[in-house]
Amino acid sequence: MKFQKKIAQTQQTIPTASLPDIIFMLLIFFMVTTVLREVDIQVEFTLPEAVALEKIDNKRLLSYIWIGKDERIQIDDSILPVDAISNIAYQKRMNNPNIIMSLRIDKGSRMGIVSDVQQELRRADALRINYSALVKF
Repeated sequence: MKFQKKIAQTQQTIPTASLPDIIFMLLIFFMVTTVLREVDIQVEFTLPEAVALEKIDNKRLLSYIWIGKDERIQIDDSILPVDAISNIAYQKRMNNPNIIMSLRIDKGSRMGIVSDVQQELRRADALRINYSALVKF
């Protein structure tokens, strides 16, 4: 009588019981860390270049004003005439006194439209102004 070795017939599998939990945690992580675009930019602009720039750390204090190539002015999601800027800037400043109005102006825009926007911001007492630019290498 010969003794035979028994060969194990079981296969080892990867446990998948916690897989739905891991997928759910990854989904929540990406939902929390993703920043969605708040404003749909309707004007076409090219930022000017600058050598010395200063980065603003707290982006929540910024409110953008876009001045496009065709000199249309956009605040939030609406295209506005120049004389409507002071009312909107005043409301934004009342909601957040530390707000910084960031001007994103096309590099080919006339200085007259920029001056008009500055005057409207002065009327609204929104004196904290930032000019956006690209880094020139």
